[in-house]
Amino acid sequence: MHGAVLLDDGGEVIRPAILWNDTRSAQECVELEEIAPELHQVAGNLAMPGFTAPKLLWVRRHEPENFARTATVLLPKDYLRYRMTGKKISDMSDAAGTLWLDVARRDWSDALLAKCGLSRRHMPALVEGCEVSATLEPQLAARWGLNPSVPVAGGGGDNAVSAIGVGAVSPGDAFISLGTSGVLFVVTDAYRPAPQSAVHAFCHVLPNLWHQMSVMLSAASCLQWFCRLVGVTESALLEEIAQLSEEEKAAAPLFLPYLSGERTPHNDPDAGGMFWGLNHASQRALMGYAVLEGVSFGMADGLRVLTQSGTRIEQCSLVGGGARSPFWRSCWRIP
Repeated sequence: MHGAVLLDDGGEVIRPAILWNDTRSAQECVELEEIAPELHQVAGNLAMPGFTAPKLLWVRRHEPENFARTATVLLPKDYLRYRMTGKKISDMSDAAGTLWLDVARRDWSDALLAKCGLSRRHMPALVEGCEVSATLEPQLAARWGLNPSVPVAGGGGDNAVSAIGVGAVSPGDAFISLGTSGVLFVVTDAYRPAPQSAVHAFCHVLPNLWHQMSVMLSAASCLQWFCRLVGVTESALLEEIAQLSEEEKAAAPLFLPYLSGERTPHNDPDAGGMFWGLNHASQRALMGYAVLEGVSFGMADGLRVLTQSGTRIEQCSLVGGGARSPFWRSCWRIP
């Protein structure tokens, strides 16, 4: 999601792609918020460097010749589709991560595009993620030994297609992805922007559905960091934590899991992690327990702001490396 592949009027790549994790466009985010006061309500998200629109503002400012040559802006997966099919097409869920989509209407926003010096002619056509977007180009199909009628689906953004994989396809279905970062994804039957709490609102890959996401920038990576710090494997530390009594857990220090800043709900890149309440009895199992608990409370912060926006969770799955921890599963009452 969010990356930018710039094509000229001959369909050739102009410059190396700018990917989602490129943060060079921080100043352009400030600019976009100022020139597009409708951004939050229309696009459903704060302007963040990971999104596509600020990247194009950066190119316009720092590489004006490349910007002037740009005929089409594609997301990375849609460039692969273009090479496979010859068609410039995107899907609703991935397009919602550009900051150019009117997420409620599931269509490009002419106003937001204009604020970036672009128009619809620079954008790919849109399909729902479950629709057939195109078929393979005959020459490519022949090279691969495939029938040229092989359909290429609309597809979607990473978390939206993950939702299909875990069965989150109806309003109230949710999953927690507990990896390096932590994501709480909830399917909604209406567009519910809540950018003031750094909640993401996107289209789902299925028609007439949307989703909200809260994002923790450091989740299971907090445990990995602590294990490296004290020289123990994760499995060994989790075994030590399992031996703690309830009385010992109650005396554990507190841990703030902001090792990479934080997204939802604080939206503070400068937030820092910390242990609070350390004493001579704070051995590593107690500190490891504090890390698990701190990440759990961080996810609870995200759940709180989703609930405040009117979203309700009916069922929830847990995926990612952290799903192997019985403690985290028990915290969220997920078997």
